[in-house]
Amino acid sequence: MRYIPNSPEERQEMLRGLGLGSAEELFDSIPPDVVLKRALDTPAALSESELLERFEAMAAKNAAARRPNFLGAGAYTHYAPTIIDSLIQRSEFFTAYTPYQPEISQGTLQAIFEFQTLVCQMTGMDVANASMYDGSTAMAEAVLMAERVTRRQRVLVSPAVHPEYMRVSETYVAHAGIELGRLGFDEESGRTALDPAALDKTVAAVVVQSPNFFGCVEDVKSFADAVHAAGALLVVVVTEAASFGLLRSPGACGADIVVAEGQSFGVPVSFGGPYVGLFATREKYARQIPGRLAGIAYDKEGRRGFVLTLATREQHIRREKATSNICTNEGLIALAATIYMTTMGRRGLQEVAAQCAQKAAYARRQLAALEGFSLPYSAPVFNEFVVRAPSDAAGLLRKLATEHDVTGGLALSRYFPERPNDILVCVTETNKRADIDALVAGLRQT
Repeated sequence: MRYIPNSPEERQEMLRGLGLGSAEELFDSIPPDVVLKRALDTPAALSESELLERFEAMAAKNAAARRPNFLGAGAYTHYAPTIIDSLIQRSEFFTAYTPYQPEISQGTLQAIFEFQTLVCQMTGMDVANASMYDGSTAMAEAVLMAERVTRRQRVLVSPAVHPEYMRVSETYVAHAGIELGRLGFDEESGRTALDPAALDKTVAAVVVQSPNFFGCVEDVKSFADAVHAAGALLVVVVTEAASFGLLRSPGACGADIVVAEGQSFGVPVSFGGPYVGLFATREKYARQIPGRLAGIAYDKEGRRGFVLTLATREQHIRREKATSNICTNEGLIALAATIYMTTMGRRGLQEVAAQCAQKAAYARRQLAALEGFSLPYSAPVFNEFVVRAPSDAAGLLRKLATEHDVTGGLALSRYFPERPNDILVCVTETNKRADIDALVAGLRQT
Protein backbone atom coordinates (compact mmCIF):
# COMPACT_ATOMS: atom_id res chain seq x y z
CA MET A 1 0.00 0.00 0.00
CA ARG A 2 1.28 3.52 -0.78
CA TYR A 3 2.20 5.75 2.16
CA ILE A 4 0.61 9.21 1.88
CA PRO A 5 1.80 11.81 4.42
CA ASN A 6 -1.19 13.46 6.04
CA SER A 7 0.15 16.13 8.39
CA PRO A 8 2.33 19.16 7.56
CA GLU A 9 5.01 17.74 9.86
CA GLU A 10 5.10 14.46 7.95
CA ARG A 11 5.33 16.27 4.63
CA GLN A 12 8.20 18.44 5.90
CA GLU A 13 10.02 15.37 7.19
CA MET A 14 9.68 13.70 3.79
CA LEU A 15 11.00 16.84 2.04
CA ARG A 16 14.00 16.98 4.39
CA GLY A 17 14.73 13.37 3.58
CA LEU A 18 14.86 14.36 -0.10
CA GLY A 19 17.12 17.30 0.67
CA LEU A 20 14.43 19.84 -0.21
CA GLY A 21 13.16 22.86 1.68
CA SER A 22 9.69 23.03 0.09
CA ALA A 23 7.38 21.18 -2.28
CA GLU A 24 7.89 23.93 -4.87
CA GLU A 25 11.53 22.89 -5.24
CA LEU A 26 10.31 19.61 -6.74
CA PHE A 27 9.23 21.60 -9.78
CA ASP A 28 12.23 23.91 -10.23
CA SER A 29 12.82 22.50 -13.73
CA ILE A 30 9.48 23.89 -14.96
CA PRO A 31 9.78 27.41 -16.50
CA PRO A 32 8.20 29.95 -14.10
CA ASP A 33 6.02 31.49 -16.82
CA VAL A 34 4.04 28.28 -17.28
CA VAL A 35 3.52 27.54 -13.58
CA LEU A 36 -0.03 28.17 -12.31
CA LYS A 37 0.13 30.84 -9.60
CA ARG A 38 -3.48 30.60 -8.42
CA ALA A 39 -5.61 27.91 -6.82
CA LEU A 40 -7.44 25.54 -9.14
CA ASP A 41 -10.96 26.66 -10.01
CA THR A 42 -12.68 23.52 -8.76
CA PRO A 43 -15.89 23.28 -6.73
CA ALA A 44 -15.88 22.31 -3.09
CA ALA A 45 -16.17 18.64 -2.25
CA LEU A 46 -19.69 17.20 -2.08
CA SER A 47 -21.14 14.56 0.17
CA GLU A 48 -22.27 11.31 -1.44
CA SER A 49 -25.95 12.29 -1.31
CA GLU A 50 -25.18 15.72 -2.77
CA LEU A 51 -23.11 14.14 -5.52
CA LEU A 52 -25.95 11.77 -6.45
CA GLU A 53 -28.36 14.69 -6.62
CA ARG A 54 -25.95 16.53 -8.91
CA PHE A 55 -25.69 13.53 -11.24
CA GLU A 56 -29.48 13.11 -11.31
CA ALA A 57 -29.91 16.78 -12.27
CA MET A 58 -27.36 16.39 -15.05
CA ALA A 59 -29.02 13.19 -16.30
CA ALA A 60 -32.39 14.95 -16.44
CA LYS A 61 -31.00 17.25 -19.14
CA ASN A 62 -30.42 14.34 -21.53
CA ALA A 63 -32.77 13.75 -24.44
CA ALA A 64 -35.15 10.82 -24.15
CA ALA A 65 -33.21 7.58 -24.52
CA ARG A 66 -35.79 6.02 -26.82
CA ARG A 67 -36.00 8.69 -29.50
CA PRO A 68 -35.87 7.18 -33.00
CA ASN A 69 -32.21 6.84 -33.90
CA PHE A 70 -30.74 6.07 -37.33
CA LEU A 71 -27.06 6.66 -36.65
CA GLY A 72 -24.54 4.00 -37.67
CA ALA A 73 -21.21 4.60 -39.39
CA GLY A 74 -19.26 2.18 -37.21
CA ALA A 75 -21.31 2.30 -33.99
CA TYR A 76 -24.59 0.39 -34.00
CA THR A 77 -27.58 0.07 -31.70
CA HIS A 78 -28.59 -3.57 -31.33
CA TYR A 79 -30.53 -5.51 -28.74
CA ALA A 80 -28.29 -7.13 -26.11
CA PRO A 81 -29.71 -10.00 -24.00
CA THR A 82 -29.75 -9.11 -20.29
CA ILE A 83 -27.75 -12.23 -19.49
CA ILE A 84 -24.64 -10.44 -20.81
CA ASP A 85 -24.54 -7.88 -18.00
CA SER A 86 -25.35 -10.53 -15.41
CA LEU A 87 -22.40 -12.69 -16.42
CA ILE A 88 -19.68 -10.15 -17.20
CA GLN A 89 -20.25 -8.48 -13.81
CA ARG A 90 -19.33 -11.65 -11.95
CA SER A 91 -16.17 -10.86 -9.99
CA GLU A 92 -14.10 -13.66 -11.53
CA PHE A 93 -14.57 -12.04 -14.95
CA PHE A 94 -14.97 -8.39 -14.00
CA THR A 95 -11.70 -8.22 -12.09
CA ALA A 96 -9.66 -10.73 -14.09
CA TYR A 97 -6.29 -9.59 -15.36
CA THR A 98 -4.08 -10.78 -18.22
CA PRO A 99 -3.85 -14.61 -18.00
CA TYR A 100 -0.08 -14.89 -17.69
CA GLN A 101 -0.36 -17.83 -15.27
CA PRO A 102 -2.55 -20.47 -16.95
CA GLU A 103 -2.85 -22.56 -13.79
CA ILE A 104 -4.97 -19.81 -12.17
CA SER A 105 -6.56 -18.41 -15.35
CA GLN A 106 -8.37 -21.38 -16.87
CA GLY A 107 -11.78 -19.67 -16.91
CA THR A 108 -10.44 -16.54 -18.62
CA LEU A 109 -8.38 -18.55 -21.11
CA GLN A 110 -11.33 -20.79 -22.00
CA ALA A 111 -13.54 -17.74 -22.55
CA ILE A 112 -10.88 -16.28 -24.88
CA PHE A 113 -10.56 -19.60 -26.70
CA GLU A 114 -14.32 -19.76 -27.26
CA PHE A 115 -14.24 -16.16 -28.50
CA GLN A 116 -11.55 -17.05 -31.06
CA THR A 117 -13.53 -20.09 -32.18
CA LEU A 118 -16.68 -18.06 -32.74
CA VAL A 119 -14.75 -15.36 -34.64
CA CYS A 120 -13.36 -18.04 -36.97
CA GLN A 121 -16.85 -19.37 -37.60
CA MET A 122 -18.17 -15.87 -38.31
CA THR A 123 -15.38 -14.82 -40.64
CA GLY A 124 -14.80 -18.14 -42.35
CA MET A 125 -11.11 -18.07 -41.44
CA ASP A 126 -8.75 -20.61 -39.87
CA VAL A 127 -7.36 -18.77 -36.87
CA ALA A 128 -8.34 -15.71 -34.84
CA ASN A 129 -6.49 -13.83 -32.13
CA ALA A 130 -7.67 -13.00 -28.63
CA SER A 131 -9.11 -9.62 -29.66
CA MET A 132 -7.80 -6.19 -30.57
CA TYR A 133 -8.66 -2.80 -29.11
CA ASP A 134 -11.26 -2.05 -31.81
CA GLY A 135 -11.91 -2.35 -35.53
CA SER A 136 -9.73 0.60 -36.52
CA THR A 137 -6.58 -0.64 -34.79
CA ALA A 138 -7.29 -4.12 -36.12
CA MET A 139 -7.22 -2.73 -39.66
CA ALA A 140 -3.94 -0.92 -38.96
CA GLU A 141 -2.42 -4.12 -37.58
CA ALA A 142 -3.58 -5.97 -40.71
CA VAL A 143 -1.69 -3.47 -42.87
CA LEU A 144 1.48 -4.05 -40.84
CA MET A 145 0.99 -7.81 -40.99
CA ALA A 146 0.59 -7.75 -44.77
CA GLU A 147 3.94 -5.99 -45.06
CA ARG A 148 5.59 -8.64 -42.87
CA VAL A 149 4.11 -11.51 -44.87
CA THR A 150 4.83 -10.18 -48.37
CA ARG A 151 7.89 -8.00 -47.73
CA ARG A 152 6.24 -5.35 -49.91
CA GLN A 153 5.73 -1.75 -48.88
CA ARG A 154 2.58 -0.53 -50.71
CA VAL A 155 -0.99 -1.08 -49.54
CA LEU A 156 -3.97 0.01 -51.61
CA VAL A 157 -7.05 1.02 -49.62
CA SER A 158 -10.61 1.47 -50.83
CA PRO A 159 -11.92 5.05 -50.57
CA ALA A 160 -15.09 3.49 -49.13
CA VAL A 161 -13.29 2.31 -45.98
CA HIS A 162 -14.41 4.13 -42.83
CA PRO A 163 -12.49 7.46 -42.82
CA GLU A 164 -11.57 7.12 -39.15
CA TYR A 165 -10.16 3.63 -39.75
CA MET A 166 -8.05 5.12 -42.51
CA ARG A 167 -6.73 7.84 -40.23
CA VAL A 168 -5.68 5.29 -37.62
CA SER A 169 -3.82 3.28 -40.28
CA GLU A 170 -2.08 6.41 -41.51
CA THR A 171 -0.87 7.06 -37.97
CA TYR A 172 0.39 3.49 -37.58
CA VAL A 173 2.41 3.46 -40.82
CA ALA A 174 3.68 7.05 -40.69
CA HIS A 175 7.17 5.86 -39.70
CA ALA A 176 6.98 2.23 -40.78
CA GLY A 177 8.07 2.70 -44.39
CA ILE A 178 4.66 1.64 -45.72
CA GLU A 179 2.87 3.64 -48.40
CA LEU A 180 -0.92 3.80 -48.31
CA GLY A 181 -2.45 4.31 -51.76
CA ARG A 182 -6.06 4.73 -52.82
CA LEU A 183 -8.20 2.65 -55.15
CA GLY A 184 -10.91 4.11 -57.36
CA PHE A 185 -14.60 4.57 -56.62
CA ASP A 186 -17.63 3.95 -58.85
CA GLU A 187 -20.00 6.88 -58.28
CA GLU A 188 -22.88 4.99 -59.89
CA SER A 189 -22.79 1.77 -57.86
CA GLY A 190 -21.19 3.07 -54.65
CA ARG A 191 -18.59 0.32 -54.81
CA THR A 192 -14.81 0.28 -54.95
CA ALA A 193 -13.28 0.28 -58.44
CA LEU A 194 -10.17 -1.89 -58.82
CA ASP A 195 -7.87 -1.36 -61.78
CA PRO A 196 -5.82 -4.57 -62.18
CA ALA A 197 -3.00 -2.50 -63.67
CA ALA A 198 -2.50 -0.90 -60.25
CA LEU A 199 -1.61 -4.28 -58.75
CA ASP A 200 2.11 -4.43 -59.46
CA LYS A 201 4.81 -6.34 -57.60
CA THR A 202 5.17 -3.60 -54.95
CA VAL A 203 1.64 -4.04 -53.58
CA ALA A 204 1.48 -5.96 -50.31
CA ALA A 205 -2.28 -5.89 -49.85
CA VAL A 206 -5.59 -4.43 -50.91
CA VAL A 207 -7.94 -3.30 -48.13
CA VAL A 208 -11.66 -3.21 -48.82
CA GLN A 209 -14.63 -2.79 -46.46
CA SER A 210 -17.88 -4.68 -46.99
CA PRO A 211 -20.50 -3.46 -46.41
CA ASN A 212 -18.53 -0.32 -47.11
CA PHE A 213 -18.79 3.05 -45.37
CA PHE A 214 -21.65 4.03 -47.70
CA GLY A 215 -23.50 0.80 -46.89
CA CYS A 216 -22.86 -0.90 -50.23
CA VAL A 217 -21.94 -4.59 -50.32
CA GLU A 218 -18.68 -5.09 -52.23
CA ASP A 219 -17.94 -7.94 -54.66
CA VAL A 220 -15.23 -9.41 -52.44
CA LYS A 221 -14.77 -12.55 -54.56
CA SER A 222 -13.73 -10.59 -57.66
CA PHE A 223 -11.30 -8.59 -55.54
CA ALA A 224 -9.75 -11.77 -54.18
CA ASP A 225 -9.10 -13.22 -57.64
CA ALA A 226 -7.39 -10.07 -58.91
CA VAL A 227 -5.37 -9.47 -55.73
CA HIS A 228 -4.10 -13.03 -55.48
CA ALA A 229 -3.09 -13.04 -59.12
CA ALA A 230 -0.70 -10.20 -58.24
CA GLY A 231 0.73 -12.06 -55.26
CA ALA A 232 -0.82 -9.67 -52.73
CA LEU A 233 -3.12 -10.24 -49.76
CA LEU A 234 -6.76 -9.24 -49.50
CA VAL A 235 -7.77 -7.58 -46.23
CA VAL A 236 -11.53 -7.32 -45.64
CA VAL A 237 -12.84 -4.85 -43.07
CA VAL A 238 -16.29 -5.18 -41.49
CA THR A 239 -17.62 -2.41 -39.26
CA GLU A 240 -21.15 -3.85 -38.88
CA ALA A 241 -20.63 -7.35 -37.46
CA ALA A 242 -24.36 -8.10 -37.67
CA SER A 243 -23.85 -8.52 -41.42
CA PHE A 244 -22.08 -11.84 -40.73
CA GLY A 245 -25.55 -13.28 -40.09
CA LEU A 246 -26.67 -12.68 -43.68
CA LEU A 247 -23.76 -12.15 -46.08
CA ARG A 248 -21.35 -14.78 -47.31
CA SER A 249 -18.30 -14.84 -45.04
CA PRO A 250 -15.16 -12.98 -46.18
CA GLY A 251 -13.17 -16.19 -45.82
CA ALA A 252 -15.48 -17.99 -48.25
CA CYS A 253 -14.94 -15.11 -50.68
CA GLY A 254 -11.16 -15.45 -50.60
CA ALA A 255 -10.01 -12.97 -47.95
CA ASP A 256 -6.58 -13.52 -46.43
CA ILE A 257 -7.11 -11.33 -43.36
CA VAL A 258 -10.47 -10.31 -41.90
CA VAL A 259 -10.76 -7.51 -39.37
CA ALA A 260 -13.98 -6.28 -37.83
CA GLU A 261 -15.54 -4.26 -35.06
CA GLY A 262 -17.44 -6.54 -32.70
CA GLN A 263 -19.42 -3.80 -30.95
CA SER A 264 -22.66 -5.02 -32.55
CA PHE A 265 -22.37 -8.26 -30.58
CA GLY A 266 -23.92 -7.22 -27.30
CA VAL A 267 -21.70 -4.21 -26.60
CA PRO A 268 -23.49 -0.89 -25.97
CA VAL A 269 -22.47 2.19 -27.93
CA SER A 270 -21.23 3.75 -24.67
CA PHE A 271 -20.18 7.14 -26.06
CA GLY A 272 -17.45 5.52 -28.16
CA GLY A 273 -16.09 2.58 -26.24
CA PRO A 274 -14.64 0.36 -25.07
CA TYR A 275 -15.19 -1.80 -28.14
CA VAL A 276 -13.59 -5.02 -29.34
CA GLY A 277 -11.67 -5.66 -32.55
CA LEU A 278 -11.88 -8.99 -34.36
CA PHE A 279 -8.85 -10.29 -36.25
CA ALA A 280 -8.73 -13.56 -38.21
CA THR A 281 -6.49 -14.98 -40.90
CA ARG A 282 -5.34 -18.11 -42.72
CA GLU A 283 -3.49 -20.75 -40.70
CA LYS A 284 -0.30 -20.31 -42.72
CA TYR A 285 -0.06 -16.72 -41.44
CA ALA A 286 -0.70 -17.59 -37.78
CA ARG A 287 2.80 -16.69 -36.62
CA GLN A 288 2.44 -13.20 -38.08
CA ILE A 289 -0.84 -12.45 -36.34
CA PRO A 290 -0.65 -9.56 -33.83
CA GLY A 291 -1.60 -9.77 -30.19
CA ARG A 292 -2.02 -13.20 -28.68
CA LEU A 293 -3.68 -16.56 -29.24
CA ALA A 294 -5.20 -18.85 -26.66
CA GLY A 295 -4.97 -22.56 -27.37
CA ILE A 296 -5.42 -26.02 -25.87
CA ALA A 297 -2.62 -28.11 -24.39
CA TYR A 298 -2.57 -31.49 -22.63
CA ASP A 299 -0.53 -32.60 -19.65
CA LYS A 300 1.26 -35.94 -19.40
CA GLU A 301 -1.93 -37.53 -18.10
CA GLY A 302 -3.91 -36.32 -21.10
CA ARG A 303 -5.91 -33.68 -19.23
CA ARG A 304 -6.94 -30.68 -21.28
CA GLY A 305 -5.91 -27.17 -20.33
CA PHE A 306 -6.05 -23.71 -21.90
CA VAL A 307 -2.85 -21.73 -22.46
CA LEU A 308 -1.44 -18.78 -24.37
CA THR A 309 0.16 -20.49 -27.35
CA LEU A 310 1.38 -17.51 -29.37
CA ALA A 311 2.05 -14.09 -27.90
CA THR A 312 4.74 -12.47 -30.03
CA ARG A 313 4.40 -9.10 -28.35
CA GLU A 314 7.12 -6.72 -27.29
CA GLN A 315 6.60 -7.78 -23.66
CA HIS A 316 7.80 -11.27 -24.45
CA ILE A 317 10.48 -10.93 -27.13
CA ARG A 318 12.79 -8.29 -28.58
CA ARG A 319 10.91 -5.21 -29.75
CA GLU A 320 12.19 -5.47 -33.33
CA LYS A 321 10.92 -9.04 -33.56
CA ALA A 322 7.47 -8.41 -32.10
CA THR A 323 4.41 -8.55 -34.35
CA SER A 324 2.59 -5.93 -32.28
CA ASN A 325 3.05 -3.55 -29.38
CA ILE A 326 -0.49 -4.12 -28.13
CA CYS A 327 -0.01 -4.82 -24.44
CA THR A 328 -3.41 -6.20 -23.52
CA ASN A 329 -6.69 -7.33 -25.05
CA GLU A 330 -10.31 -6.27 -24.65
CA GLY A 331 -10.99 -9.35 -22.53
CA LEU A 332 -14.18 -8.25 -20.78
CA ILE A 333 -15.70 -6.88 -23.98
CA ALA A 334 -14.65 -10.01 -25.86
CA LEU A 335 -16.47 -12.00 -23.18
CA ALA A 336 -19.60 -9.90 -23.72
CA ALA A 337 -19.41 -10.60 -27.46
CA THR A 338 -18.89 -14.31 -26.78
CA ILE A 339 -21.95 -14.47 -24.54
CA TYR A 340 -23.97 -12.60 -27.18
CA MET A 341 -22.95 -14.95 -30.01
CA THR A 342 -23.53 -18.04 -27.86
CA THR A 343 -26.89 -16.85 -26.54
CA MET A 344 -28.23 -15.77 -29.92
CA GLY A 345 -26.89 -18.81 -31.74
CA ARG A 346 -26.77 -19.27 -35.49
CA ARG A 347 -30.50 -18.80 -35.99
CA GLY A 348 -30.67 -15.78 -33.72
CA LEU A 349 -27.84 -14.02 -35.54
CA GLN A 350 -29.49 -14.78 -38.86
CA GLU A 351 -32.80 -13.39 -37.59
CA VAL A 352 -31.15 -10.17 -36.40
CA ALA A 353 -29.43 -9.74 -39.77
CA ALA A 354 -32.62 -10.48 -41.69
CA GLN A 355 -34.58 -7.92 -39.67
CA CYS A 356 -31.87 -5.31 -40.24
CA ALA A 357 -31.93 -5.88 -43.99
CA GLN A 358 -35.73 -5.97 -44.27
CA LYS A 359 -36.29 -2.83 -42.21
CA ALA A 360 -33.53 -1.01 -44.09
CA ALA A 361 -35.18 -1.96 -47.37
CA TYR A 362 -38.49 -0.52 -46.16
CA ALA A 363 -36.84 2.70 -45.00
CA ARG A 364 -34.96 3.00 -48.28
CA ARG A 365 -38.17 2.74 -50.31
CA GLN A 366 -40.01 5.24 -48.15
CA LEU A 367 -37.21 7.81 -48.21
CA ALA A 368 -36.69 7.47 -51.96
CA ALA A 369 -40.37 8.30 -52.46
CA LEU A 370 -39.99 11.70 -50.78
CA GLU A 371 -40.03 14.65 -53.14
CA GLY A 372 -36.49 15.86 -53.84
CA PHE A 373 -34.81 12.84 -52.18
CA SER A 374 -32.93 10.14 -54.09
CA LEU A 375 -30.72 7.07 -53.65
CA PRO A 376 -27.41 7.84 -55.38
CA TYR A 377 -25.98 4.29 -55.37
CA SER A 378 -27.27 1.17 -57.11
CA ALA A 379 -25.29 -1.54 -55.29
CA PRO A 380 -27.07 -3.83 -52.82
CA VAL A 381 -26.96 -2.77 -49.16
CA PHE A 382 -27.28 -4.45 -45.77
CA ASN A 383 -28.62 -2.04 -43.13
CA GLU A 384 -26.97 1.26 -44.08
CA PHE A 385 -27.49 3.38 -47.17
CA VAL A 386 -26.98 6.89 -48.49
CA VAL A 387 -29.90 9.22 -49.13
CA ARG A 388 -29.34 12.40 -51.13
CA ALA A 389 -31.44 15.27 -49.77
CA PRO A 390 -32.57 18.31 -51.79
CA SER A 391 -30.66 20.69 -49.49
CA ASP A 392 -27.95 20.85 -46.83
CA ALA A 393 -28.02 17.52 -44.94
CA ALA A 394 -26.52 18.83 -41.69
CA GLY A 395 -29.19 21.51 -41.44
CA LEU A 396 -31.97 19.05 -42.17
CA LEU A 397 -30.76 16.67 -39.48
CA ARG A 398 -30.53 19.45 -36.89
CA LYS A 399 -34.13 20.52 -37.59
CA LEU A 400 -35.25 16.89 -37.57
CA ALA A 401 -33.75 16.44 -34.10
CA THR A 402 -35.04 19.68 -32.58
CA GLU A 403 -38.49 19.82 -34.19
CA HIS A 404 -39.36 16.11 -34.50
CA ASP A 405 -37.15 14.43 -31.87
CA VAL A 406 -35.58 12.06 -34.42
CA THR A 407 -31.87 11.40 -34.91
CA GLY A 408 -31.98 10.93 -38.65
CA GLY A 409 -28.48 9.71 -39.49
CA LEU A 410 -25.04 11.07 -40.27
CA ALA A 411 -24.38 14.02 -42.57
CA LEU A 412 -21.57 12.78 -44.81
CA SER A 413 -20.19 16.31 -45.08
CA ARG A 414 -18.53 15.55 -41.73
CA TYR A 415 -16.02 13.42 -43.64
CA PHE A 416 -16.66 14.45 -47.23
CA PRO A 417 -17.25 18.21 -47.69
CA GLU A 418 -17.99 17.58 -51.36
CA ARG A 419 -21.14 15.66 -50.32
CA PRO A 420 -23.17 18.40 -48.54
CA ASN A 421 -26.58 16.85 -49.26
CA ASP A 422 -25.84 13.19 -48.47
CA ILE A 423 -27.11 11.42 -45.34
CA LEU A 424 -25.92 8.00 -44.16
CA VAL A 425 -28.94 6.23 -42.65
CA CYS A 426 -28.68 3.06 -40.54
CA VAL A 427 -31.58 0.79 -39.60
CA THR A 428 -31.23 -2.09 -37.12
CA GLU A 429 -33.62 -4.59 -35.60
CA THR A 430 -34.30 -2.12 -32.77
CA ASN A 431 -36.00 0.36 -35.13
CA LYS A 432 -39.76 -0.14 -35.22
CA ARG A 433 -41.85 0.62 -38.27
CA ALA A 434 -43.23 3.61 -36.36
CA ASP A 435 -39.66 4.92 -35.96
CA ILE A 436 -39.06 4.71 -39.70
CA ASP A 437 -42.37 6.37 -40.44
CA ALA A 438 -41.46 9.16 -37.98
CA LEU A 439 -38.16 9.69 -39.84
CA VAL A 440 -39.93 9.91 -43.18
CA ALA A 441 -42.66 12.20 -41.88
CA GLY A 442 -40.12 14.45 -40.20
CA LEU A 443 -38.06 14.83 -43.36
CA ARG A 444 -41.23 15.50 -45.36
CA GLN A 445 -42.15 18.36 -43.04
CA THR A 446 -38.65 19.77 -42.59
